[in-house]
Amino acid sequence: MTAVTQRVLRTDRFGLRDLLAEAAAGIGARPGRLLLTILGTVLGIASMVVTVGLAQTAAGQINKQFDAVAATQALAKPATAKSWDGSGRSLADLPWDSAVRAERLAGVEAAGTFSTVEIDGAEITAVPVHDPSAARTLAPDVLATSPGALESIGGRVVQGRYFDAGHDARGDRVVVLGVDAAARLGVVRVDRQPSIFIGDQAYQVIGIVDDVSRRNDVLAAVIMPEGTARADFALAAPQELHMHLAVGAGPVLTSQLPTALSPNAPETIDVQAPPATSKVEESVQASVSTIFLALGGVALLIGGVGIANVTLLSVLERVGEIGLRRALGATPRDIGAQFMVESVVVGLLGGMLGAALGVAVVVGVSAANDWTPILDLRMVGAAAVAGGVIGLLAGLYPSLKASSIEPIAALRGGV
Repeated sequence: MTAVTQRVLRTDRFGLRDLLAEAAAGIGARPGRLLLTILGTVLGIASMVVTVGLAQTAAGQINKQFDAVAATQALAKPATAKSWDGSGRSLADLPWDSAVRAERLAGVEAAGTFSTVEIDGAEITAVPVHDPSAARTLAPDVLATSPGALESIGGRVVQGRYFDAGHDARGDRVVVLGVDAAARLGVVRVDRQPSIFIGDQAYQVIGIVDDVSRRNDVLAAVIMPEGTARADFALAAPQELHMHLAVGAGPVLTSQLPTALSPNAPETIDVQAPPATSKVEESVQASVSTIFLALGGVALLIGGVGIANVTLLSVLERVGEIGLRRALGATPRDIGAQFMVESVVVGLLGGMLGAALGVAVVVGVSAANDWTPILDLRMVGAAAVAGGVIGLLAGLYPSLKASSIEPIAALRGGV
């Protein structure tokens, strides 16, 4: 008999179909033990999928909330340099039409300029009569803004209206009060055309603002048009430019706004804009992933050790079967391959069940919290395959142990 004929007979005697059939029989012989064996792998893979999925989902939600405030807020103001006495000195002034220039740029949805008005100690009251015996209270701050400034900081008019470009151009003596300033001055309604007094000059209150999401000092301030502040208090230039941006427009704004505001010296404008991606999201995802991936790794290690122990126990229990098969012509390679396939299949089962369980947990938690689940399907597939890799590694020693059993020793009851 030639060597080729011997190889053909050996292949016919124990082929791939026979290998899979024997492995399936070995795995299904003890279903209770199978469930306990794959439990560790299921928990490990599920932990990894849940960890990555919830980290991505939570980071997405945090980033969404971050985008709602910080990622859509930008600020521009003149750059400063230190003087010889250590004080800051502005290198340039913002132009009066800064808000108009900014709104021409892509991604800027609203813009407005803000300035603190120096009133030289003038008293702010809601009555024209000065009572010397009355206790002196802390006067509210006075701010001057452009007409569209309220939208740029997310504010809302709760009574009356905000002043417009006409008020600003004419320098009308009108003001809008923050809700805290209105309460301090005793102004509760604007439909009766109340006025407040800054020094001896009366200013009509046309609105009250509340719900400011970005610049909370506005709530305690008296707000007037920039044109009025220029005429009555010699306001020289706007001090800050606030902008509401579309998400992701920060880098473009940072590069274009200085030139738009100061074409001849863009370096004199300091722009503070959010980056394209949220560092909060990256930090949260990294921190959460590190903690839970470590726990998932421990669970996987336990699952791998469990598969190795059960496979080795199966080898010891089936010594007689191994000896009989060796006596009937099975090679050490055939025996080792059978136990290796059993171990890999058990690992794959655990990986697939764990991945499915992890996806279900991520979707369930997201649905319970009204979140949008974020899960990379490639990671889910890789997690399922990882279970097979764990089974492969766990089955190496038991397979080598099984393939080294001699037929005579096995049939005699020894190993």
